[in-house]
Amino acid sequence: MKHRFIATHLRSYPVSAMCRALSVSASGYYASRTRAPSARSARQVLLTSKIRAIYMASHQTYGAPRVHAELCAQGVACCLNTVAKLMHQAQIMPKAIRRYRVTTDSRNTRQASPNLVDRVFSADRPDACWLSDITYIPTREGWLYLAAILDLHSRAVVGWSMSKTLDCRL
Repeated sequence: MKHRFIATHLRSYPVSAMCRALSVSASGYYASRTRAPSARSARQVLLTSKIRAIYMASHQTYGAPRVHAELCAQGVACCLNTVAKLMHQAQIMPKAIRRYRVTTDSRNTRQASPNLVDRVFSADRPDACWLSDITYIPTREGWLYLAAILDLHSRAVVGWSMSKTLDCRL
């Protein structure tokens, strides 16, 4: 790591100054330039190429857990954390695939309610105007839907309801 830093900054600083600052001998740095890569780094390069092949075969959708499972199925012994680290170093990130969720029924033939507030968000007295909204909350067990009713004067929550389904009962 220190030798790589020295090699990348050769044009900016003298080798002897960088070796002193990093507590590395100059002869060790020059010897490392001609030394063959270690077995560990050679294995990491090979493993990264296998990871990239599996990633491309999955249409760039597999993350570290699935790539690790595929490597184990191929008989390659490695750790999940190693796969995650190598994917991070090689900037291999899966595409986020999100399911399309329909939240609006366009076939509704009923007349829309009139806009009584008309973007004037102030009230002179409490309970003169209430506003409502629905928000979607992702959980491990699926979506939750929260409907809240606010008093426009005090900005306080007057009431709320939560449901697993987005229907008229909410």
